[in-house]
Amino acid sequence: MLIRNWMTRDPITVEPDTPMMDADHLMKENKIRGLPVVKGKKLVGIVTDRDIKAASPSAATTLDMHELLYLLAKIKVKEIMTKDPITICEDDTVEEAAVMMLRHKISHLPVLSEKKELVGLITETDIFKVLTILTGVYRGGVQFGFELEDRSGSIKEVADVIREFGGRMCSILTSYEDAREGYRKVFIRVLNLDKKRLKELQARLEKEFRVLYVVDSSEKKHIHGV
Repeated sequence: MLIRNWMTRDPITVEPDTPMMDADHLMKENKIRGLPVVKGKKLVGIVTDRDIKAASPSAATTLDMHELLYLLAKIKVKEIMTKDPITICEDDTVEEAAVMMLRHKISHLPVLSEKKELVGLITETDIFKVLTILTGVYRGGVQFGFELEDRSGSIKEVADVIREFGGRMCSILTSYEDAREGYRKVFIRVLNLDKKRLKELQARLEKEFRVLYVVDSSEKKHIHGV
């Protein structure tokens, strides 16, 4: 899934000489937490709500209101922004963006074109949107968690049983994290199941495979968990 399809295009930006308080107002007005800083078409930094909070005087200041407002008005974005921020290309994948955010503990990534011009911004919220779409959680249904042998055909064996009960698979995700050697974890979301046969299907699956859990999203409760 390419970043170009999930990023915010033509994001709101500020210039290096923009007053800090103007940047703060822009973020609050648009309910965003970060602004790319540009000079012409070139990205030179990024400023976040954390940067503004860190640069603002504490409540314990001895300055009166007029002095405080005067000092705040003088602070420019270029004085508090992160210079030469970490960036990503629009043709990279969303997964790569997520890895970079986790690795560098950031919540925003400016997106650049092949010409190294700012074309977008991808955030944690965009990553969450991708996750919910990949899992199909908003479509409801039942999610099954398995630990299956890491071999060709192991997922098909489970799928065949689910199809016997009229289920239609909406999403299949796999992971090797915390799985035993020679196994992998598989998470399948299933639609169109007859709820009256769910316990029967669960019993059949538990008999033939290692079931980690079964969650019925329509009822929002765990039916079974290990």
